[in-house]
Amino acid sequence: MSSLFDAPEPRQIPPGDYPLWDEALALVNRDLAVTLPEQGPLRLLGLPAYDGGGGENVYVALANGEWHGNFLEPAPADNPACALSVVTDAAQETVTERLWQAWPLCGEHHLGMHPREVDGRLSWWCAGAAARREAAHIRAAVGGLDALVRPHRPNRKRRRRV
Repeated sequence: MSSLFDAPEPRQIPPGDYPLWDEALALVNRDLAVTLPEQGPLRLLGLPAYDGGGGENVYVALANGEWHGNFLEPAPADNPACALSVVTDAAQETVTERLWQAWPLCGEHHLGMHPREVDGRLSWWCAGAAARREAAHIRAAVGGLDALVRPHRPNRKRRRRV
């Protein structure tokens, strides 16, 4: 028997229920896999809407089902850029608050980066190292951090210098 004050169980949202958010989350998960490979992919969870209107509120959660922050605000059905922005913000808040660490980190400055729109693309922006008077810069587009990491090739033969 459940009490009036029992929180409802979240439901894992299957792929396809929110296609724009699925696409956006796939990009963010690419960056998570490169920067925090020990974490599983983020996922979408739904809870009944608080207003009792019958809908659901959708959250970005860690692989273990924990989340933090506000639910995703519905984006216009035909605006992938807006969906990416909303999902990226929610993902960053969940990762940062649930794991207690800045995410993602700039590989050059080891500072937390933030999403910022540049030339029509949502990108990871780093404030630079103020102590060394290094300028702010764009590290990569959201979903593109994997292009900055060289794969480790353990069996690669080295050339001998003669």
